[in-house]
Amino acid sequence: MSSDPDAPSPQTRGPLRSFGRIKSRALKPRQAALFDTLLPAIAVPDPAAGPIDPQAMMPEAKAVWLEIGFGGGEHLAEQASRHPETLMIGCEPFLNGVGSALRHVDERGLKNVRLHGDDARDVMAALPDGSLDRVMILFPDPWHKARHNKRRLVQDEFAAEIVRLLKPGGRLRFVTDWKDYADWALERFERTPGLEWTADRADDWRGAPADHVVTRYEEKKLGDTAPIFLDFVRV
Repeated sequence: MSSDPDAPSPQTRGPLRSFGRIKSRALKPRQAALFDTLLPAIAVPDPAAGPIDPQAMMPEAKAVWLEIGFGGGEHLAEQASRHPETLMIGCEPFLNGVGSALRHVDERGLKNVRLHGDDARDVMAALPDGSLDRVMILFPDPWHKARHNKRRLVQDEFAAEIVRLLKPGGRLRFVTDWKDYADWALERFERTPGLEWTADRADDWRGAPADHVVTRYEEKKLGDTAPIFLDFVRV
C-alpha cells in the first residue's frame, strides 16, 4: 500500500483534484434560489452523458471561450457582456463562486453564459477537437508546497488537452500571482507541441493585457508576486 496520503486508490478515477474547498459559508437566499431557477437553464450538459456540442448550447455563437475556475464570476460576466456573440463556458467547483456567477448573469441579463459547477477537466474531455477559440485560467489554486505540486491544474496532459481543444490561432491565457507556479506553467506550456508563447519582452508578462478584467481576488494580493500574465497561441 502506498504511504503517500495524496496518492489515489486503485478505485479512484481521473486526475487528482486540483482545487481546494467546495463550499464555505451558506449560500445567500437569492443565490440559492438561482440554483433552482436559473442554473438549469444555463448549465453545461452533463459531460458524463456523452460528447458536448458547443453549437447546440448557442447556435448563433461566432466563437467559444472557456474559463477554467471563474472564482466569483466577475471576469466571466464582464467578458460575456463585452462579447455577446461569444459563447462563454465557465467551470468552477466552488459552489459559492457558482452562486456569485449566477447573480452576475441574472443582473446583467446575459444570454451567452453556460456554467458547470464542477471540475473543468470533465467538460474538456467531452468537447470536440478544435472547438474553442480561447481558454482562460486566472489565478488557479497554486498548491505551492512541493509535495502538493502534483495537484496543480497545469500538467503536461492538461496542456496537451488544451491544444486539442483550441482552433488554429486560438488563444490561451494563464495568470497567477505565485512566481513558482508561473515558472511551472511556462515550462509545461512551452514544451507542449502546438503552443507558442507570444511574449517578446518582460512587459508582455508583467503588465495586464488591454482586455484583462481585474477581480476581487486579484485585488487581495494573496500571492508572492504581482500577477504574471502568460499568453499563448495555438500554432
